[in-house]
This record gives sequence, C-alpha cells and structure tokens, in this order.
Amino acid sequence: MDRIDKKLPARGRSPRAAVAIMAAALSIAAAYGLSLKLRQLAATTSHEQPTPEDWFESHMTTSPELISQGRARFLDSCAHCHAADATGDEGPDLHGLEVSDRYIARTITQGIKGEMPSFRKKLKGDDILRLTAYLRSLN
Repeated sequence: MDRIDKKLPARGRSPRAAVAIMAAALSIAAAYGLSLKLRQLAATTSHEQPTPEDWFESHMTTSPELISQGRARFLDSCAHCHAADATGDEGPDLHGLEVSDRYIARTITQGIKGEMPSFRKKLKGDDILRLTAYLRSLN
C-alpha cells in the first residue's frame, strides 16, 4: 500500500500533465491565429467572388448625381475591361454584386494579382465612393 501512495501525486495532476496541457493550448491558439491571417490574405488575393458576407453592413446612400459621376469614372477607368455596360469583357460582369462596399473598395484599391491592376494611385476615396454607387445601381 505504501508503494501506491508514493507514486500518486498529492493533489490534482502532475506537473508534466499541466505542461502538456499548456503546450497543447498554445499550439491550438497559434494554429487558430495563423488560420485567421491566412484566410485574410486569401480573401485579398482571390479572384473568385466571395460568398455573401455573414454580417449586416448597410450600403451607402446614393443619389442620381453620385451614380452619374460614378458611371463617368467607370467609363474612364473600368470600361476597357468590364465593357461600357459592365457586362464584362476581359473582366467579369459587375451586375448584381453580392459583396460589401468595403470589399468593392478594397478590390478597386488593391486590384487582383494577375487579373486586375491596382487603382490606388489613380482613384481616391471620393472616386471609389462614386464607383461603388454606380456598381450598386446595376442590381
């Protein structure tokens, strides 16, 4: 009976078990953090249309004037790839986009590697708002 009592720890788990649990928890946390970063990177470089976003994000308010200005900017900067009516030519059809305004702005600003150039230097915030308003009017 004395031998059994000496092998068992006085209370709870052994120090080795606690270290193993902590190491496992840190590994899981690191893997989760890495997966979030990789998912974010993939979303910014993917050429595929994303699925509709899970959270509610209201679209900006538009006016006929804003849409008209956005169309003028679209014809100047985008129509050579997306066609004058935005039905797509080299680039995809832009009617009925099911993405957030933020996604549209990020795509215009950053472009899509190997598929669409970045318009960061050419288009600024107001231009992107006008373009987004025009694209929303295509629904």
